[in-house]
Amino acid sequence: MSYEAISVFDMLKIGVGPSSSHTLGPWRAAQRFLQSISAGNNLYNVSAVRVLLYGSLAKTGHGHGTDIAVQLGLSGHDPVTFEVENIHARISDIHNMKKIVLSGLHEVEFNPAEDIEFLFTETLPYHPNALTFLATMKNGDSIAETYYSVGGGFVIKEGDAASSGQQAQLPFPVNTADDLLHWCIKTGLAIHDVVLENENAWRPEAVTREGVQNIWQVMKECIYRGCHAEGMLPGGLQVKRRAAALNKKLINNRSYSDADSWILAIRQGGNDFKYILDWVSCFALAVNEENASFGRVVTAPTNGAAGVIPAVLQYYVVFCDGNIEDKITNFLLTASEIGSIFKKGATISAAMGGCQAEIGVSSAMAAAALTECMGGTQRQSMMAAEIAMEHHLGLTCDPIAGLVQVPCIERNTMGAIKAITASQLALQSSPDYAKVSLDSVIKTMWDTALDMNSKYKETADGGLAVNVPLSLPEC
Repeated sequence: MSYEAISVFDMLKIGVGPSSSHTLGPWRAAQRFLQSISAGNNLYNVSAVRVLLYGSLAKTGHGHGTDIAVQLGLSGHDPVTFEVENIHARISDIHNMKKIVLSGLHEVEFNPAEDIEFLFTETLPYHPNALTFLATMKNGDSIAETYYSVGGGFVIKEGDAASSGQQAQLPFPVNTADDLLHWCIKTGLAIHDVVLENENAWRPEAVTREGVQNIWQVMKECIYRGCHAEGMLPGGLQVKRRAAALNKKLINNRSYSDADSWILAIRQGGNDFKYILDWVSCFALAVNEENASFGRVVTAPTNGAAGVIPAVLQYYVVFCDGNIEDKITNFLLTASEIGSIFKKGATISAAMGGCQAEIGVSSAMAAAALTECMGGTQRQSMMAAEIAMEHHLGLTCDPIAGLVQVPCIERNTMGAIKAITASQLALQSSPDYAKVSLDSVIKTMWDTALDMNSKYKETADGGLAVNVPLSLPEC
């Protein structure tokens, strides 16, 4: 049986905002290019480097920080560990010195304004998110490699197989929702248990559990940080951060000193429907305001949709007695598996499928995970994922000014609320009477993506991006 093996750590990646496909992907591509150069013992022979950005990467590259990402990647910095507070200082140094230190080891002349070229009218056939690295050697020879950022931080080098690069012999291979249901029925295992057994093909279970908890820790810190950061978001759109003001209003002077005592303070406010609804929105706003500020987030499954899963998981932790390590792990394992099925059967790239591929997929992931953790069956979990995606079908990606701010930030609140609603509907329903399967909605999503006009696929060429008049300063 042919299948693509995708790990939970492929679907949920720690990185830097504002975009997984336009920031994290190009950053990783730059790192891979340097690894390729170094493998051939050519790093110290490089005399010049140029970067060509095509299609969607060119059209929204400035707003998504693509130029910043490739410079940091070429400099040898890693998105998981690089101190985000130093990003702009590092980029300013490169700009002022007109030099870049490749892999932190070899300095060459580099003028970002000239050596990063935005090819707005050119698109490569394989994928709209393409970039080419050109290295000139001291002897006049050159090396060129093209990479495609295919969504969620996944990167494919031209000529390589389209996979995550982590092929493994899994005990329960899954490409479709029907495959997953088959293994659940055959073994009696919950979705998260099937995922955990597959993860054991890569590493010991204890390592997987520790890694998943680290993912949650980054999410939790991002929510807390975003709920206490004020001011305007960068990029010139003059979008005011709202999560901090909403947090202050909802917490109503209750005292706390850290993220854990903050959870207790939130619970003290009760469980009124409107109160809970406001908090879910606050959690999602916080994450994506951090994302828009080049903050550290978890790609889940993308950066533009990074707030949905943390917001729903935080809702589960705070209001549904889900603050137990195993329950949190189970939630994220289930979410990752649903996301991987969407990636295999459709796309998680807005440049390929519009925002249904980001917010829609993240909402489906969160809905399935919440349903299972709330006691739902495997079929109810998949039903919840289907409901969530069904009501995101056709959602376009039309970021104003090419920034991951409007409408992206608010869409995370909507995706989180839809996920909770989908979960509740599934928990109160029998899948026996469902008319639409998860696999059929995934196919429909992909069909819709193929039919969607390219101007609604993360190009800022249509929709709100052209109908909201703005006068922005040069960035």
